[in-house]
Amino acid sequence: MAGGRASLAAAALKRASQLSPNVAGLGADRLLPVLPELKDLFPDGGLRRGTTVAIASGRGATTLLLATLAGVCQAGSWCAVVGMPQLGLAAAEEIGVSLQRLALIPYPGTQWANVVSILLDGFDAVAVAPTGHAPASVRMQLAARARQRSGVLIPLGDWDGADLTLSPQRSKWHGLQRGRGRLRQHELTVRATGRGAASRPRHATIWRPGPAPTTEPATRGHLTVVR
Repeated sequence: MAGGRASLAAAALKRASQLSPNVAGLGADRLLPVLPELKDLFPDGGLRRGTTVAIASGRGATTLLLATLAGVCQAGSWCAVVGMPQLGLAAAEEIGVSLQRLALIPYPGTQWANVVSILLDGFDAVAVAPTGHAPASVRMQLAARARQRSGVLIPLGDWDGADLTLSPQRSKWHGLQRGRGRLRQHELTVRATGRGAASRPRHATIWRPGPAPTTEPATRGHLTVVR
């Protein structure tokens, strides 16, 4: 099983490394784009290469992860998600993730840190749900790898030392009224905190799959920030 996971990671890395430098994450641009609706959460207006951006646990964490990856994929870069077998591809595509530029390693096992380290060699953004607690030494090693390879490490859950942490604060579904109707929209309020330029807390509310209920009907694959 371990050999199979390593082979899968190597194959995904080979596909990404065959892209041109500007697309594979080796260009001079130090920012990876995010969806316009999420820019206010980031001090630089995007994901800075070489950094660690953690997504805290909570209702809406998966939605927040997919929204963060969507802008990266849409810009032509490659992303990988490690250790999330429950990730829904239909939901990812609905939010705007380009599945053609998304590699999934659902069962990395106890070697998840090695898999992430390998993927950071060729992918712009690598998200990981660690198997168990991540020791400080592992967190530091992976952060250093991201800096060396100009990638962005996106761990899910508690991750001390992250440059920026995005925390779902309020998750609410709209559509049901007095036992009638169906779920139509997901409202998610996010808080961003971090170090240095990111020390000032930032907040945004995103709607999936469309704008707030008081505006026009929702459209597929759209997120709106309510300031």
